[in-house]
Amino acid sequence: MDGTLRFRRLRLRNWRNFTSIEVAIPDRLCLIGPNASGKSNFLDAFRFLRDLAAPGGGFQAAVARRGGVSTIRCLAARRQSEVEIGVELAEGKGGIQWNYELGLTQERQRGALVCKERVLRDCVELIKRPDDEDYADPERLTQTSLEQASANRTFRELAASFASIRYAHIVPQLIRDPDRSGGGSNDPFGSDFLEQVAGVADRTRNARLGRIRKALQMAVPQLEAIDLWRDSRGMPHLRGKYRHWRPQGAWQTEEQFSDGTLRLIGLFWSAMEREGPLLLEEPELSLHPGMVRALPKMLARVQRGTGRQTLLSTHSPELLREKRIGFQQALAIIPGVEGSRAIPLESNGKARELLESGFSIANDPAFGVGSEHSGQRPLFGEG
Repeated sequence: MDGTLRFRRLRLRNWRNFTSIEVAIPDRLCLIGPNASGKSNFLDAFRFLRDLAAPGGGFQAAVARRGGVSTIRCLAARRQSEVEIGVELAEGKGGIQWNYELGLTQERQRGALVCKERVLRDCVELIKRPDDEDYADPERLTQTSLEQASANRTFRELAASFASIRYAHIVPQLIRDPDRSGGGSNDPFGSDFLEQVAGVADRTRNARLGRIRKALQMAVPQLEAIDLWRDSRGMPHLRGKYRHWRPQGAWQTEEQFSDGTLRLIGLFWSAMEREGPLLLEEPELSLHPGMVRALPKMLARVQRGTGRQTLLSTHSPELLREKRIGFQQALAIIPGVEGSRAIPLESNGKARELLESGFSIANDPAFGVGSEHSGQRPLFGEG
């Protein structure tokens, strides 16, 4: 196990769809539930932490990006209107444990304010706000300690861990766009994906592309090689060599790749990065159902050696048929009048019975998975 911090618990109060939840976070977590239940907003809590700590981010920018505190606050919130996020992280088994708690509220005159912030290292409190300095200078509450170099000296490891969170939702059309504009650097939608690949050292890039090719053999068995190629203008392109009637095979660039192939390459590349947690939304899009069933196995193959913590949401019954996704790794998000609930399937007797008897939770409509229950449009093949 490397020194990477991993999330172990998440607590949300009045965050988006959730009035109050507290759940364990395993190394691999699969979120299921119907549309508008809160799966994306669950993942967005982690993106919010990243926005707090990432360069160019910070508390005000993170709140503004989400439309303000009033937009973030759960509609079912009543007496206690403050929004709170709490996380527990640990470095391996028996390693250092960190806790971070943040409460936010809004005032008409000053906008978003920090109403609570705590940092603990192995149960020793390093930060507790508001403090005397905050009361003396309330303007300090427009920022978190997490984002201030002068204040986070004793817990920069925690800030760096938040900044390393990566959200990936690859859009093949943006990869193919010759201008690849609009997303900036490290665009989660892939507009600069080819530049990311080109920016890695040759040896590392070739090793990753080789592992991706081996993982893709299940989905694209005729693919013999993947490499990076630059055109006459020096622009980077991915190209793949396919078995063909010609003795030397045939090369195609990303412009000819199917949407599914491009999405898989992008997802696998992200999964192999040695960084913090990876957040994936509906990775099954553009994939044939047979490939969706194989996706957990392919992800596990490319992640061998990195073990990157991965949290994903899905509407696909096919993905949940894979036995690698057991009740210890699945969390059902169930909407209700008083906000959504987050139910670990490990604690759900009916789900345990299904899985332990060899069935998939995809077989049970109670969890709102599948197009006939969630309103999801049908998946389509690669063509």
